[in-house]
Amino acid sequence: MSLAAAGILVPALFSFFAQPSLAEAPCEAAVDARQDAVAIPEDRGAAALWQVLQKLHTRASMMMITAHPDDEDGGVLAYESRTEGARVALMTLNRGEGGANVMSSDLWDPLGLVRTEELLQADRYYCVQQFFSVAADYGFSKTLDEALQKWGHDRIFYDVVRAVRITRPLVITSVFVGGPSDGHGNHAAAGRFAQEVFRAAGDPNVFPDQIKEGLQPWNPLKEYARVPFSLEQGNVSPKGLYDYATHHWAPAGVQNYITGRFEPGAVSATVNVPEGTYNSLIGLDDRQIARTGLGFQKSQNGGPEVPLDGPEESAYHRFASRIPAGDKEKSFFDGIDISLSGIADLAAGENHTFLTQGLERLNGIVEGAITNYSASEPGRIAGALADGLKATTGLIAEVSGSSLSERAKYDVVHELKVKQAQFNDALVLSLGITVAANIAPAHEPSGPFARFMGIQPSFQMAIPGQDFRVKVHVAETGATPVRIDEVAVHAVGKSAWSIQPGGSTSAQLHGGDTFDASFGVHVPDDAAYTRPYFERPDMEQPYYDLRDAQYRGMPLAPYPLEAWVTASYQGVQIRLAETVQTVQRQVGPGLVFQPMPIGPAISVSLLQSAGVVPPEKTSFPVSVRIHSNVKGSAQGSLHLEMPPAWRSEPATYNFSLAQDGEEQVVTFQVFPEHIADQAYQLTAVAEYQNHQYKEGYTETGYQGLRPYFYYQASTYRAVGADVKIAPGLSVGYIEGSGDDVPQSLEDLDVHVHFLTQQDLAGSDLSKYNVILVGVRAYAVRDDLRTYNGRLLDYVKNGGVVIVQYQTPEFDHNFGPYPYTMTSDPEEVTDENSPVAILDPSSPVLSWPNRITEKDFQGWIEERGSKFMQSWDSHYQPLIETHDPGQDPQKGGFLVAHYGRGMYVYTAYAFYRELPLGVPGAFRIFANLVSLPDNPERKQ
Repeated sequence: MSLAAAGILVPALFSFFAQPSLAEAPCEAAVDARQDAVAIPEDRGAAALWQVLQKLHTRASMMMITAHPDDEDGGVLAYESRTEGARVALMTLNRGEGGANVMSSDLWDPLGLVRTEELLQADRYYCVQQFFSVAADYGFSKTLDEALQKWGHDRIFYDVVRAVRITRPLVITSVFVGGPSDGHGNHAAAGRFAQEVFRAAGDPNVFPDQIKEGLQPWNPLKEYARVPFSLEQGNVSPKGLYDYATHHWAPAGVQNYITGRFEPGAVSATVNVPEGTYNSLIGLDDRQIARTGLGFQKSQNGGPEVPLDGPEESAYHRFASRIPAGDKEKSFFDGIDISLSGIADLAAGENHTFLTQGLERLNGIVEGAITNYSASEPGRIAGALADGLKATTGLIAEVSGSSLSERAKYDVVHELKVKQAQFNDALVLSLGITVAANIAPAHEPSGPFARFMGIQPSFQMAIPGQDFRVKVHVAETGATPVRIDEVAVHAVGKSAWSIQPGGSTSAQLHGGDTFDASFGVHVPDDAAYTRPYFERPDMEQPYYDLRDAQYRGMPLAPYPLEAWVTASYQGVQIRLAETVQTVQRQVGPGLVFQPMPIGPAISVSLLQSAGVVPPEKTSFPVSVRIHSNVKGSAQGSLHLEMPPAWRSEPATYNFSLAQDGEEQVVTFQVFPEHIADQAYQLTAVAEYQNHQYKEGYTETGYQGLRPYFYYQASTYRAVGADVKIAPGLSVGYIEGSGDDVPQSLEDLDVHVHFLTQQDLAGSDLSKYNVILVGVRAYAVRDDLRTYNGRLLDYVKNGGVVIVQYQTPEFDHNFGPYPYTMTSDPEEVTDENSPVAILDPSSPVLSWPNRITEKDFQGWIEERGSKFMQSWDSHYQPLIETHDPGQDPQKGGFLVAHYGRGMYVYTAYAFYRELPLGVPGAFRIFANLVSLPDNPERKQ
């Protein structure tokens, strides 16, 4: 790369590559549009300004690399970022798509979006930049080799190297060491990548296309990983290391992928990070701040658990260092000059006297601002911060025009641009300038009570071709006069928007003033929808393809509309921005702001994406949801594209939706010509204003979490399968979480009655032939645990209860006879693991469908999870399976007679297989539901 090219690319790259943070002051590394309408309490006012000052005073930087959302060591992240002032990035390999969900029915890729949003909320508390790779979570992984084989080493490592070259951290850390103690193949991959990138990121021959893209090699100075609890001093068993992924013993120790040597025995703690350090301005310690953020990852943990006050440390082992370092350290940064003057080390060996002098001047300005900082008078240091911003901008220009080498210029300017952004943010906070950008109502409130009406609700989804107004409110809460040079609204993306100011876009504020600017916005007809920039053809592909490669590494693509404010103070310009927000009033939460998305005028989606059709069926229903985002009424038609000779009733449905946000569910009765043992595709097509719509979105998440939008083609996969079921069943269903099994049972003409707390407490349960307990129900239903005795009485008196996969909350002998699950239950993760039928003659496996090993073909992601470890002799195991190297697992399908009834526990993943139309899973589940009428049971 030429010097000229380097000079041009550095600012452009930094501005773009800083976007993955989607953060807010004091956590961002570049001036970016804040996505959330209101900063969290920890990042407001005096506390936020103090934290930016700490960051201005150091060049410390680190990246932590983990596998899934919620793997991160949040206390360490918060301590390094908020107390030590380091610039901190978090690289999360996948989005947790393969996990479970206690908050909503979102699974697979929709769950990945939920967990992405949850992690972004947690990141606000950790105070970090967030990056992702293209890896997808394919479920529980037992070995490192499996993870690397499924993902492809270089495919994922590419993104890790790229993130390091973008952020250029001094230190790399990981929660994992890359071995059996990590307890998950994905975890081990994260630990291994964290070590390998220490060497690879600085090698220009590793992924050279990144260098051509404009990045430069980077050599971190140190690499650490958290000491595994099982390998701490005094915890090593004589048997070695217990691998809780495989439940086998392995040699105690860790593999050093940097030196290539195995380090046997207990792992030493090189540094203990004091994450319990108290922050007097915020009123919490760093661990408490982090746990507050971790609590937003509710799909996995159900809600926050903030620890009590008190000291706490997290032990880390150093795997490598490029500088002299002792066996015991006080900090990750021992031996590294992390002062502002230390930036000059990036030009070591070159004539950089001017740089050292400039950095010493910046340091003096920062230390003066820290000395004069006043929480009650933040404006006292505004002048010094303006001087610092001006000096930083001048030093960037001086470096760019100097005789330093291209590489030194790149590295130094990178660090100086971080300081430029931090000075900008500190000055904004010192002056008390804020911005709010909201969709404006079509007609502002008027009359004598208008000022009491507050911010008015708006539409929630913009559509191509729409016109609306945006109101940008600028306030200057300090006492110092500030000039607002320009308020502007910008579109993000490739389409050309029409954005016209409705009046003045500049003003002079004299302290305590406000200024409102209005803009008329026209959304272009070709505007892109707000959707993930990544996709995969099916759940079996364990990585994503990029729909839009420019956003690679980012959590999500930017929202389409941003409001920017440029202000002047003492001869320097400062900038702040917010994503344009929609406004909604919800009962309970009150006024809710969300970034404005763009979507289709008409969304078309299927209530189920797949299902089975027995060959004897002459017809089956397909239900289509149509949702209108049209601002007003919308009339159109809906029909199904089907295989030749198939027909539906109605053939066409004419819909009429009266207003924005209204939706209808239309059920077509489909009459197939012939059903064979194969899959058939049907597509729902809506026509509106000469446009055809063949896809739709679901809004993922739950109340309190920012929603995102998962798009799917409006297709239904009808799988021909020989499935028989007892007719006329009355089925009660105790709903758990993340469970679409009831919807799948509709394919078999089974209509369930959802049992409420009142039903469990006192209604006549005997009216049901069978009661199904949904997944994780014992974890999320207090009433089920309370009234479990009534469920057992129902079985004793002749009923059938089928308990689907449960978590260790079920390990309290809720069944009619004792059993043990353990806190670390077995899982069979290979969906192709061989299956043995232990009792082929069992009524459960012989009527109305004769179950064979063939019924376990075509399963997706896993066989099952949370197998029983031991059980009373009254339980009969019917099926055995196991992963390679795993002990035989018979505790996943247990049947017991109790009184006149039957009780079944099944750990097999029916809740995953049925919604995906896996024929064998339907046949097995049909047998379970048919148990009340099983002829042998009646005898």
